[in-house]
Formats: sequence, C-alpha cells, structure tokens
Amino acid sequence: MNALNRLLTGAALGFAVAVTAVPAVVAETPPNMLVIAHRIDDLTSMDPAESFEIAASDALRNMYGKLVNLDPEDLSAGYSPDLAESWEVSEDGRTITFTMREGITFHSGNPVRAEDAEFSLRRAILMDKTPAFILKQFGFTPENVEETIKAEGNKLSITTDKRYATSFVLNCLTATIGSIVDKELVMANEVDGDFGNTWLKTNSGGSGAYKLQSWKPNESISLQANPDFYKGAPAMERVIVRHVVESASQRLLLERGDVDVARNLNPEDIAGASSAEGVVIEDELRGRLMYMALNQKHPELSKPEVRQAFKYLVDYAGMQNSFLKGQYTTHQNFLPKTYLGAVDENPFSLDIEKAKALLEEAGVGEMELEIGVREAQERIEIAQAFQNSAAQVGIKINITVGTSKQILARYRARELDVYVGAWGPDYPDPHTNAGTFAYNPDNSDEANATGLLAWRNGWDTGGLTEMVDAAVVEGDREKRAQMYRDIQAQFRETSPFIVMFQLTEQIGRQENVSGLSLGGPITNAAYWTVTK
Repeated sequence: MNALNRLLTGAALGFAVAVTAVPAVVAETPPNMLVIAHRIDDLTSMDPAESFEIAASDALRNMYGKLVNLDPEDLSAGYSPDLAESWEVSEDGRTITFTMREGITFHSGNPVRAEDAEFSLRRAILMDKTPAFILKQFGFTPENVEETIKAEGNKLSITTDKRYATSFVLNCLTATIGSIVDKELVMANEVDGDFGNTWLKTNSGGSGAYKLQSWKPNESISLQANPDFYKGAPAMERVIVRHVVESASQRLLLERGDVDVARNLNPEDIAGASSAEGVVIEDELRGRLMYMALNQKHPELSKPEVRQAFKYLVDYAGMQNSFLKGQYTTHQNFLPKTYLGAVDENPFSLDIEKAKALLEEAGVGEMELEIGVREAQERIEIAQAFQNSAAQVGIKINITVGTSKQILARYRARELDVYVGAWGPDYPDPHTNAGTFAYNPDNSDEANATGLLAWRNGWDTGGLTEMVDAAVVEGDREKRAQMYRDIQAQFRETSPFIVMFQLTEQIGRQENVSGLSLGGPITNAAYWTVTK
C-alpha cells in the first residue's frame, strides 16, 4: 500500500469512526430532500458573471434562468427557449431579437423583464471577470454595450461585430455567464460600484428552480426550492451538496443512506457499492477532459521536442486499466466525443526511449519541475504516475497538492511549471474548447486572459488562433467540422497540452431517486427533475 492509499484509508476509517459514533436514527434522507456527496472545493463565487468552476456550474444551473437553455429531458436538442419564448435573426445575421416570456418572476417577486436581461449581459461585460470572454468573443466591449445589447419593451436585441452561425451564439448563451439576474435586487446590494458582485458571491438573485440558502466553502451548498418556478414547483424542496473528498467516505454515506447520490466514487468503491442493497450505479459519458499543461514561460518546457517528449511519458493505458478503470478512457484531443469535429486519433503511448531521444534532441538533461494538483484522488495518482515515468529520463517532479482554489489561482497566474487538471465544456459547440485550448490572440501578461487555457500556459498557439477564428464563422456544417479536425491534428503535434482522458461519470444513487440529469457532455445538472 503506497503512502497515498494509506492516507486515504486512514481518512476513511477516521470518518467512519466519527459517523458510527452518532446514533443511526436516520435510515434514509427525507422524501422531499436530495442530498449529494460531491467535491465542491473548486467553488470560489456564486456570481454567474464571475464563476467559472465546475461545482458552481451545477448549482447556478438550478438557480438562474437564461434567454435560452438546455432541456434536461432532451439534451440532444441543444438550446431551447427559456426566459425568452422566441427570437428572430436579422437579414445580415448580426442581430438576434428575443421576445421575453411573460409572467415569470425572480425569487424576490420582481418580474423578469427584458431590462433585466440587458443589465445581466452588460454587467458581465463591464465586470470583465474570467468567463466574460464567452460573450466578448462577439465583439461586445464596455464601450459599446449600450448600443449592442438593448432592451425595448419586452424585447432584447444583441448585435454582434460580424455574422456568426446563429447556433453558435445561442449555444454560448446557455453557458453560466448567460444567467439573467434580478437587476433591482442586485443593484440594491451594490457596494462601491461593484454591480452587486460582493453580495452575489454568497447570495442568489435568479428566477430558477432553486434559491441559494447557504454556501459554506469546503463544506456544503444548500438550495431551497422556488415554489413559483415557471415549469412547476420542484419535488425536492431542498437540495444539499456535501463536500466529501474521499471516495471511501462517499461510499460509506451512500450505503448508510445518509446521501442520495455519490458523485466521486473510484472504481474500487463503484465495484463495492454495486452490490450494496438499494444502491444503483449509473454511467454517463461526460465532456470533461483530464489534461496536463506545460508552462511555456519555462525555458525548457517551451522547446517543441520537450513538449512532445512529455506526451510519451504518460502511461495512458496503465492508468485507464487501473485506478481510472471504467471512469476515464484515453482521449488525446481537445474536443470530447459527441462534439462536431471530434476525432478518435490517439497517437501517443508510454515510450520511455522515444521520450529520451526527444529530450536529447532538445539538449535537455536533468531538470526539476513542480506539478500543481488539487486534492482529488485520481488527479494525485495521475501526477504520481507521471512522476515515476519522468524519473526514468532524469526529470525530478515535485508534486504540490492544494485545494482547487489554491492550485487554480497559481495556474491562472502562470506560476506552475506543470498543471494537472480537468476541463469541462461550457456550451454545446466545438468553439467552447477550441476557443480556449487553441486560441490566444494576446499572449502578454497584461492581457490577463485567464479564461483561455492557452494564455494560462503562455502559448501563442503558432497560427491556431487564426484557424479557430475562421472555423467559428464557417456556415457549412461539414466544412466547419473538418476545420476542427485539422486544428486538432496540429494541436496534438505542437501544443503544450497533454490531453489524456475523457470522463465517463459513474455515480452511485439510491434506487428510489429518479430523474437526475447531470447534463451529458456539459456541466449542467438539473435538480428540479428529481423525484423519489
């Protein structure tokens, strides 16, 4: 048993002792409450104009309506009407005019108006937080939002800087940053011109199925049902997401009936829980990718041969067939399976000799690097596996483990040599990943484009930025798909990203829980569809 497993086992046993010391008076959760065990330490803000983390996306999806949204009962349909009941596109393709649905209110009781949609989209641009790039890519700027995003009566019009595929624009509006906030409530809580940001970090101002009751960092999220939700009052009057790091602890809670859903079970605990009475295991292909990123501000990691060498130091098959078994499959491209333009080419495998030859060609001998990784079992084990392979070619890897917030802050500041992380697409269009992995129009430190993974790694993309620009405006579906295939082919050979795996999420749930949709390839859980 290695040190990591001893640590995790000890933590699980410690947790078990603490739990069993409490009288087992609750055999199951209440019938009107959904309790989920999940890792939520990446959550930094509940403001939809600021939040850009995976755990927050699930909560915000249930708290806010958008102009258009994804239907959890038919994800394959893509965007569909939500707070906007319909829309029209101008002849030149640049202006989309939305007609707002009548009779919807925010949690505060205020009516949802086109004015609120105008405020929300303008606010996102003016605040210019990390996810703002999703909207800014359409040419919206602080200087022009009063002309390009306008409400009149019950209609909202947005005018882009050039013609884009309408589906691309609407897909982007299904992202978290497309959430419509309550203008009156938010501005009543504004402090020093912050557009209510400080208040919205820990409160909600939406019209969705749930209202934020409380968020305790690294502990829990509690949501209260909105009885006036326009699609009907949710059956689950409360949803509680408990932060539970260890897989063994999640399994224990699930088997005891203390949680309804466990979302981070490792393959060993999936196998064990599958035989537990009343527990059902479900698989769902997700769009989340596991990757490593090499900082191009590092003089050695910026060499093309070194970038390629590192791709041959990853034991893809070994990890897939051991601690990632059943949950991650090898995938070495930035577009997940099911996306337009996705490919199945996986040319890299563990090859120590080839890595050595490439390092020698680059004139690189022994070196010492820091890898940053969050406190998640499978990510730590990925870093350890890479550490072992790298040692065979004279590279010493020092693993720094921290909370997601700590590690992400350093990654976004371009401080880490190597980062091990996961990336989930924000909306169901190929540009969601192409526009961050392979796009970086300004690589300067001053650009501070933290939403772009290419920028975080100091990579100027070597011409891929222009290819991505061309693909996003291509109107012919098959031509556009081929453009993304071509971008990925060059990306595999030149990028500082080592895309390794795509997630198949395996969850354990109580057999009486039904209707939970996790969002398919998108981080987009829906709790209002759940019944017991």
